[in-house]
Amino acid sequence: MVVTLRWMIASYFVASMILVAQSPVLAQPVAGDPASGRKIATTLCSSCHRVLPMTLPDKGDPLSFQSIADQPSTTGISMNVFLHSNHNNMPDFILSSAEANDLIAYILSLKKP
Repeated sequence: MVVTLRWMIASYFVASMILVAQSPVLAQPVAGDPASGRKIATTLCSSCHRVLPMTLPDKGDPLSFQSIADQPSTTGISMNVFLHSNHNNMPDFILSSAEANDLIAYILSLKKP
């Protein structure tokens, strides 16, 4: 009985995760303004990162926004999690939800097709 209950809970968890991963809401682009995001990036991030679009490969650390955008793992969700997490080598910027969405929209706009 206990094994069956655990199996059922695990099955429901896996099924719910599959549904969440396939949700059209999560697949939608970030509702932000890339132009505003570029201004935020220039103001807050350009002292450490190259924030403008690049044509040559990135060789620096920290990575340029272009290199970040071009990583296969970079999505609106991953960027949102990153911006709301603490990082040892980054200042703790406090961004409103709108500012974070604008910054994410800008970074995603750099992604090469």
